[in-house]
Amino acid sequence: MPGTAVPAGVSSPFEVFGSEAGAHAAAWMAATAALDEASALDPKTSDLAYLAVLAALRLESGIPFHVQQAKRHGATRKEVISAVLLGLQPAGHGVTACLPGALTAYDAA
Repeated sequence: MPGTAVPAGVSSPFEVFGSEAGAHAAAWMAATAALDEASALDPKTSDLAYLAVLAALRLESGIPFHVQQAKRHGATRKEVISAVLLGLQPAGHGVTACLPGALTAYDAA
């Protein structure tokens, strides 16, 4: 099965997902697009909320890509910091592990 194009700047594991599991990646991308369309949130708010969830779940590999998405939609550095740290109380200080990568990604471009 041929690979599926994934957005530039995604993590290496997601690139492998796209190239090696094309049908699964295509289904994932279609579901993601449909969920984006169904959301009542504007893109920047959605991106910031997504960052908060990634940090709470400690999914650090997705942070750089989604920081760039948020920045592209107008998020400030302080908003990115706040989003990453939003889960500090319910999820614990583990969210702080995502902060360095988020700031590196924000400052990179």
